[in-house]
Amino acid sequence: MQLVNTETIPGWNITEVKGLVSGNTIRAKHLGRDIGAAFKNMAGGELKAYTELLAESRAEATSRMVAEAQALGASAIVNVRFTTSTVAGGAAEMYAYGTAVVAVPAP
Repeated sequence: MQLVNTETIPGWNITEVKGLVSGNTIRAKHLGRDIGAAFKNMAGGELKAYTELLAESRAEATSRMVAEAQALGASAIVNVRFTTSTVAGGAAEMYAYGTAVVAVPAP
């Protein structure tokens, strides 16, 4: 499954549009991560625990989006985008979406 954030895939022709596909996950903060982040926030620098949480969330949302595209018979997803939003205190959603297509190598 090819994933691109562009409308086309260089060297490939899109022969069919299957439709919009998406995947999401909602993750809550962990108390241990919050305590570490509070200390790091005072000193400055990267909040590595949250960086890891965000990367895990992005991977899960992407995996769910790909599964939806595969179920439609797509071979690629174009215009892939990610967004986040706060769902509740201490919980955030990672949402991935794009257009599932059938793409074949250009002659």
